[in-house]
Amino acid sequence: MITDPAADPNGGTLTRAEPDGNGGRLPLEGIRIVDVGTFIAGPYAAALLGEFGAEVLKVEHPVAGDPFRRFGTPTSRSDSTLAWLSEARNKKSVTIDLRVPKGAELFRRLIAKSDVLIENFRPGRMAEWGLGWDVLREVNPGLVMLQVSGYGQTGPYRDRPGFAHIAHAFGGLSYLAGFPGQTPVVPGSTPLGDYMSSLYGAIGIMLALRQRRETGKGQVIDVGIYEAVFRQLDEIAAAYALYGKVREREGSGTVIACPHGHFRTKDDKWVAIACTNDKMFARLAEDAMDRPELASSSAYGLQAKRLAARKDVDRIVSDWTASMTREELMAKCLKADVPIGSLNNIADIFADEHFRARQVLETVHEPGIGDVVVPRCLPRLSETPGRIRNLGPPLGNATDEVLETLLGFAAHEIRELHEARVV
Repeated sequence: MITDPAADPNGGTLTRAEPDGNGGRLPLEGIRIVDVGTFIAGPYAAALLGEFGAEVLKVEHPVAGDPFRRFGTPTSRSDSTLAWLSEARNKKSVTIDLRVPKGAELFRRLIAKSDVLIENFRPGRMAEWGLGWDVLREVNPGLVMLQVSGYGQTGPYRDRPGFAHIAHAFGGLSYLAGFPGQTPVVPGSTPLGDYMSSLYGAIGIMLALRQRRETGKGQVIDVGIYEAVFRQLDEIAAAYALYGKVREREGSGTVIACPHGHFRTKDDKWVAIACTNDKMFARLAEDAMDRPELASSSAYGLQAKRLAARKDVDRIVSDWTASMTREELMAKCLKADVPIGSLNNIADIFADEHFRARQVLETVHEPGIGDVVVPRCLPRLSETPGRIRNLGPPLGNATDEVLETLLGFAAHEIRELHEARVV
């Protein structure tokens, strides 16, 4: 470990991990982030920025910690699931009870020495603890504060509880997921809205830090999870405003191209095929299927005719894909330059040569648990790639370190804070 006082623009020192051989100084070294959120929406932004050098102090309740520690597949470490290990990477855990006056005072002292605060409580909750924006910006005028909530900090729904599942529904995504006339389905079993809102949050933090460099002043970033979901829905708003068009569920395909969907193979696997224009369909029919008559203008060679006979075209293609194994089908389509991809489960991903070649999966040894495989850092930077220094930390693993090294508490003061259950 090394101590790097020069990297801390707000004073104090804090131990940092030695470079791991992947390069020198990372772009965000010297930036300190305090993450006081729970689960993913917001905290994931901190993890992303931590991969590129930011120091992330995860502030948690002294007894239970972030409830995300108990979400997902358990591990041999009682305070951590696999989800926590993966998504709380590169963080240090600091326990403070924000609900008691002494804890709030500690938190304000920590904010005075930090650059960014990330929180995702219901709007107004931190103000109830004496930790609202008006207070914190007096403590640190350069503070950048990311606030992520289900419905945003304003509006008639601001006080409603919000989760990714609710945001998918309210933001318009879930209505589009599923087959025509059937019950809308969950768009994937992961909390996409939480991840998307965190991505926008990370962008907001970078923009605010850039502005602070010019003005010296911080600002608030307000992200509603539903807004992050809605922003992904391409032309849906413009189409409704101009033409009154309400997009419906389209199943595994789309009403604007054909064949364009998911198709089963002989070995009970699946592929995705996307023929978005006439030339692509011609290559599929003539070169891959060896049925050139399908691509004639009198049959299905024109997009309008394929769309009008979409069920028939999909049936023909489905019968053809079902006659081969996925490997055989992929070979035929790729040779004919037809857009096709295997529809992977996680076992397929672990076995795939492209995932291996791109090193998308990274193995990190976690003491007390063993080797844990997690997604690698994104985006890929040629000169300063992100690094995984540690997985989700044990509860309170850096509390004493921060109190002593950053905030200047003596050993007996730290002991008293523990005895009073403030930390």
